[in-house]
Formats: sequence, C-alpha cells, structure tokens
Amino acid sequence: MKFTISWLKDYLTTNANIDEIHEAMTMAGLEVEEIENPGEKLGAFSVAKIIEAVQHPNADKLRVCQVDTFQGRLEIVCGAPNARAGLTTIFAPIGTCVEALGVTLEAKPVRGVVSNGMMCSYSELGIEGDSSGIIELPNDIEVGTPAAIALGLNDAVIDFEVTPNRPDWLGVNSIARELSARGLGEFKDREIKKTDGGFDCPVAILTPAPDACPIFAGRVVRGVKNGPSPKWLQERLTAIGLRPINTLVDITNFISYDRARPLHVYDLNKLKGNIAARMGKEGESFVALDGKTYEITPNMCVIADDSGVLGLGGIMGGESTGCDENTTDVFIESAYFAPLSIFQTGRATGIQSDAKYRFERGVDPDFVIGGLDLATQMVLELCGGEASKMAVSGEKPTLPKPLDFNPKEITRLTGFELSNAQIIEILGRLGFECVDNGASLHIKVPSWRGDVKEAADIVEDVARIYGFDKLPMAQLSTPKNRQLISREKQSLNIARRALASFGYNEVVTWSFVKKTYAALFGANLENKTLELANPINDELEYMRPSALINLIAAAGRNIAKGFDKVSIFEAGPIYLSDAIDGQKSVIAAIATGETRNWNGAIKPDVYSIQADLMAVLGNMGAPIGGLMMSNGASSHFHPGRSGQLKMGKAVAAEFGQIHPKIAKALGVSQDIFGFEIFIDTLPKAKQKASKARTKLELSPFMPLSRDFAFIIDKDKNTADLVRAVQNADKNLIKNVNVFDVYSGKGVEDGKVSIALEVMIAPQSATLTDADIDTLSQKILAAASKQGAVLRA
Repeated sequence: MKFTISWLKDYLTTNANIDEIHEAMTMAGLEVEEIENPGEKLGAFSVAKIIEAVQHPNADKLRVCQVDTFQGRLEIVCGAPNARAGLTTIFAPIGTCVEALGVTLEAKPVRGVVSNGMMCSYSELGIEGDSSGIIELPNDIEVGTPAAIALGLNDAVIDFEVTPNRPDWLGVNSIARELSARGLGEFKDREIKKTDGGFDCPVAILTPAPDACPIFAGRVVRGVKNGPSPKWLQERLTAIGLRPINTLVDITNFISYDRARPLHVYDLNKLKGNIAARMGKEGESFVALDGKTYEITPNMCVIADDSGVLGLGGIMGGESTGCDENTTDVFIESAYFAPLSIFQTGRATGIQSDAKYRFERGVDPDFVIGGLDLATQMVLELCGGEASKMAVSGEKPTLPKPLDFNPKEITRLTGFELSNAQIIEILGRLGFECVDNGASLHIKVPSWRGDVKEAADIVEDVARIYGFDKLPMAQLSTPKNRQLISREKQSLNIARRALASFGYNEVVTWSFVKKTYAALFGANLENKTLELANPINDELEYMRPSALINLIAAAGRNIAKGFDKVSIFEAGPIYLSDAIDGQKSVIAAIATGETRNWNGAIKPDVYSIQADLMAVLGNMGAPIGGLMMSNGASSHFHPGRSGQLKMGKAVAAEFGQIHPKIAKALGVSQDIFGFEIFIDTLPKAKQKASKARTKLELSPFMPLSRDFAFIIDKDKNTADLVRAVQNADKNLIKNVNVFDVYSGKGVEDGKVSIALEVMIAPQSATLTDADIDTLSQKILAAASKQGAVLRA
C-alpha cells in the first residue's frame, strides 16, 4: 500500500517530518517497507534564471548564457534551442552527479568557453516531461529554490505492508486515524455530501445471489464531461504507481486508495436493460479491461445486464461498458462482495486487481452508501452533470458485534496499569464507542474493524497505541520442580537426535496431501470431514493419514533431480478421523538408494530399516522386550517384506519395504524402505524419575551360544516361536536371533526350517554340560508348544 505525505495530510493535521511519521507507523504496527523521497536525488539541483543568452563564437548551435544562480551569476554554455534571456529553469552546479547522463560536472572549456554548470531538461533529471529543451518554469519562482519544490516533487511516498487482518489500512483515511491515535496530529475526516438526486434512477438493480453480493447500490449521472483528470488527481495516482486514464476512472481509483472502497463506473449508453449481481452460467464469457477473455463458471459472481456478462463482481469490469472521452451518461456501482467468493474467483481466473485485493480481505460493509455519495460528489465537481436518486438492492451484511470488555484483561496480558478513562480515550481515537460500566466497558466496534471479535483484540489495540515500548520489565519466574518440557517431548527429541546420528535428515512437510495419495494409504474418501474446504492447491486437499506419504513424495522429487540416495524423517501429526482422538503423533522415516564406499555398495533393506526402528525405540526408552513382532503391515507396505510391532493388540510401529505400486504412484521407481512409529501407542513415560540408579553389572562368566533348527508350518508366525524360545529361561537366555530360513529339498511341502541362534549368559556359575542339556530341553519343550520340532 502506497500513499504520499501530502495525501496523508488531507486527513491529518501534523508538523511531523518523514522520520517521525515512519517511527509512528512502526510503533502502531504498520510495517514500512520503503520510503521513496524523489526530492533527495534532486538535492543538488535548484532554480536559476537566464539573464543573457548570446551566440557561441565557435559553434552555431551553442549559446553562452549569463545565469543567476544560488552561487551568484555564472557563465554557462548551453545547447538547448529554448535557452533565452528571461527563462527560469533548473541549474546543476559543478560537482553534481547527473545520473541520467552518467557524468559528474566539471568546469571545462566547451569550444573555447568554460561552462560553470549545466541547465537541465526533464530527462536529464530522470523525470517525465518535454525534453526537447531545458525546463521552463514560471518566472515568479525565486532563484535558489530547490528543484524538488519548484517541480512539485518534494512529496515523499511511503510503501508499507498491510497485514491480512487490517484491510482498513488499504485506505489513507484509516492510516491517518491510526497515526492520530498515536499522538502524531489531529485526525480530520472529509465531509461527504449526500446527493438526493433530481430524478429516479432509470436502471433497476437486482441481487439474486445475496451470499456473494448482499447489497448493491447505484445511481446514474447524466450530462458528464469526461476527459483528462485535474493535475492534482493525476499527480496523486502517478505518485503511487497508477496510470491516470480519464476523470471518471481516476475518481474510482482515487477512492479505492483514499477510503479502501472499490467502485466501478459504466457508460450508461452501453448498458442494456437492468443490471444484476448474479452467479455465472456455463458457456458465458466476457472481455475484461485487461483485454483478456475469461470463461465464466456457475460459482463466479458476475455483473450482468440483459445482454449478458459485463464483468466479474468486485474483481474487474469489461471492455464493452468502459468509459472514454465520448461518455456523457454514467452508472456508478458501489456494492459489497463476499471475501470468499472474490478469493475463489480470483484464484480460478488468475486476475490480480486493486478491487480484488480489497474485497477478498473485507471492505467496510457500512460504507457502501457513503462510497457512492463520495463518488457522486467527485463526479459532479470534476465532470459536472445531474445525478439521479440512489437505487439500492439487498441489505448490508452483519456489522461487527459489540463487546463487553473487562479492563483487567489489559493488565493480565500486558502488565499495563491503565484506568478506564485512558482505555476509553485510546479506543475513542481509533473509532470505537465505549460505555463505562465500572467493572466492564461496553464497546461498539466500528464497521471497518471486522478483525475485532474478542477481548484479546481490544487488548492488542490498546497496547500498540499506548506503546509497546512502555511494556513493564518483569522477571520471569518458574515454579520450583516444574518440568519445562514433558518427558514425552524429551523422548521425541531423543528420537530426532538418534535418527540424525544414523544419517537421516529431518524434514517438515505439509499435513495435507492429494486425495488420491490419501486413498493409497487407507483413507476413506467418503469421509468428507478430512477434506479441506479451501485447499491451498489441488495437491494439498486432504488431511494426511500417514506421514510416509510426503516423505516418499519428497524422495521422488530428489531422485528426479539426480539425488537417488535419500534418508529422511519427520515427526508430526497424522489424521485418521475428525474425532478428538483422531489426530495421532508419529515419527516416520524412509531410506532408499545405495551408498558406495571402498567395501562396495550398501543398500537399505528390511533388516536395516528394522534395525533403525529398534534403535530409535530403544533410545526413546520404549519397552522393546514387551513388543511383539508379527509379519505383514498396512497395505502400503510390501506384503512379504514388512512387519508390525505391537503392544498387546495395539500397533506401536510398522516397518518394511514400501509397496512398489504405491512407491511408483508417488514418483519412486527404486526400492524404498520405511517405518512409522505411533507414539500415542507407546507406554507413557513416568513423570518422576526413579531415585534408584541403574547399576551395570558384567557377568564374570563366559557367555555362549547354541544354534537350533526347527521345522514349523509355513503359515506359523516366526515371531511367536522366537518369543517362546526366549521365555524358556529368562535368567539365562539373553537374546534369540533368526539367522536362516529354508524351504526346499529335505523339508516337506507346507513346512519351513527356521534356524535360531540362542545367546546364553550365565550369572552365578559356569554352566556344566548337564546345565546346558537341561536348558536345551526347556527350549525344545517351549518350541514344541508352537508346533515346532527339531530338524534332524
């Protein structure tokens, strides 16, 4: 949003300089991005007057001039055809850098005559204007006057960022009110004259789509004279980067920036019948003012007459009814368009306009009539004519609701100790109306402040106007023995560090995915509660049921760019339903691609991803011994190369190879492995750490291992066999590993040979052969209960 200082002073009586205005805006929350002061680059230039101009003795096209300057009378050689005695112009002294020419002036002979400066054209100053000769100024301007003042270019332009919640800042009027509230000067609002009209409006207005356009006001002005707008209006628009077009169009652009009220003017003689703000129809189209043709859809709000679509309501008008120098009768539109409708239409068409920018953020719903009166007033003043009575269709939308505010909230949230009178004074300067009820204030919110909905909004306004620089200093206190971070959070951080140490990179991705991707990972697309009503784009339209989706997609993008070795992880939420407990916390990781070193190529596989999973769970303090492993996992994993870890019946984690079809659908053609830990399923960490310290005791006796090969039904769960063998003697057996799986010759059909390595660690004495035989019998007995027999 841009505005000039002179424009601001139309509403603010102040003697503040540009630096003070900048400071006040910053403290009021208006973030200044740039201050463009055209007078600064003209600082070396000033007004001079030619006293005498004679022919150069050695050049036909040069003149030797005697010029009065702020340095006194100087002799200057000039080649401009209009250099003559009595001319008032712009002078540049020796030493001036003329950026447009890329030179610094020096006193040197020009065909034998020393020139002690330069008289300038508009182009040499880098500004627009007739540059066929040097600048010609009125003779009543005093010699020595700064060029910026003489040329009317001493008006600084401020460009600042408008936050989405404050669309009222898109009008100079509101900016002046904010700065007045900060004590920078006195706010003076412009009087808007109400025009009664001398005849009934000949154009009927219809609003059959109140959800998109709840109110539409308009009137006709006939007998106008349209042409170039007055100089002051052109200068205002040019200063902020707008191109003056004609008086009627310039008036609407001016009001859009002056009062944040977009308007539109139609050439009445180009309209056919009534005018309506309705929803579009399939097959309709129109040529917009930008010269492009836009196809209309049924969810777009259009302005139409009996001939068809005239424009997109609140976004852009059409060429067919535009105003030009031949326009004599006009219809002025002032309407309110729903922000969501404007946003969706703007996104569908790709149109960017000042009107769209304002309507999609929300304009003052109570200034529809006022905006039309202001436009009428300016049209009558600048173009003449006779106005009709106003025609209005629909009702204005709901205004901001009043609030009952507890003044103690300001102290609670900011530490400021302010009286009710101080609060009322601050809010009053911002346009609020307050009634003091002692313990509370009844506050009427102004119509242009749709962002104020609760007590915290009032606190913010009071605090920023009173001054964030006045916030009291206070020592933060932390209750004794209060844990600043939960043990669950500590556990999560430990898992992050562990994965990073394993060579994984942490990523942060969207919580949204493409619907088709969500379906691949088990989402029920009939459940519309997890579908975004207003997605950022078509790729982010559904709440993700698994964190693996975005990780696999990210790997695909990296592989497509030549980085085929990817190991990444993410800790975040997934969404299984819209119920309170439908959001779950997970840690997911994927690995793909080979790593080459002196010892050959290493690729991730089911065993390496399982090892990483177990290591992470171990670092998190999960009871690994209590986790039951089973074959198979969710359908997005390879059915024969995946597994689950369970706590009872609840799944604590899944791991394995991602199903090749799903990986390919997400852009990965090579083998990719991953795991997902469901943190909510893991046992909750204790809030108080045990005082007892864990003592590491090493057995003085030599450990040993024994191998067993069992024949078992192919459909039996190997994990159950491993668990049974490990529980055969918990004191002696420390670990059981599967090191071979065989089926084929020597093993009957439907059976499989499972080879186990049993690690034995004696604690009290060295085991004798008899002790080992006894333990072996326990192992065989435990295996037989699972239907396993020792392989011969």
